Amino acid sequence: MDSRGIAELFLHLGRIGSGEGFAKGLTAVQWTVLRYFARANRFSRTPSAFATFHGTTRGTASQTIKNLEMQGYLIRQRSEIDGRSARLDLTDKAMSILANDCFEVMVRAVDALPAGVRGDFAHTLQRMLGQVALERDMPPFGTCAPCKHLEGDGCCRDGGAPYACGFASVPLLLNEVDEICINFAPGKSATMKNAVTGVASR
Repeated sequence: MDSRGIAELFLHLGRIGSGEGFAKGLTAVQWTVLRYFARANRFSRTPSAFATFHGTTRGTASQTIKNLEMQGYLIRQRSEIDGRSARLDLTDKAMSILANDCFEVMVRAVDALPAGVRGDFAHTLQRMLGQVALERDMPPFGTCAPCKHLEGDGCCRDGGAPYACGFASVPLLLNEVDEICINFAPGKSATMKNAVTGVASR
């Protein structure tokens, strides 16, 4: 299969996996917003970060987010990192419908792949995302494991956190190392990536 055929398979898989159209009264775009805020870390749960991640304008992103706030799916909180800005969090109502998200069919499809294939597939997708982000001059969102800003070795000393974000200069909780971040910068070795992934999964 040629490159175009492979790219079309990715596009088709994304469409059927995300469930185009309306589901539970929400549009496909609104579902995308909720999925993003469910996976984004505390530094990235803002309208501007979502707009960058989704490749849309800030105005369009803000309008969609405001509508979800009015419906009770998102709540605006003051950021503990920058008191001048706000952070958006999912409400219990949002978590309830995400538990039955049609996207879970994609998760099950990945689960059905052998472990080795999943690892190679993840690496391939990261390379593709990096190339697309480079061509479109977009930041390459990613998680902590392969990020050059990640500090720490996973050990909790004197009650401290096992990791820290060098970019934001704040400690990280274990569950945060697998969340997507707008400040991501590739750079960690495969050894570190495997070590962090192993700790986070326990």
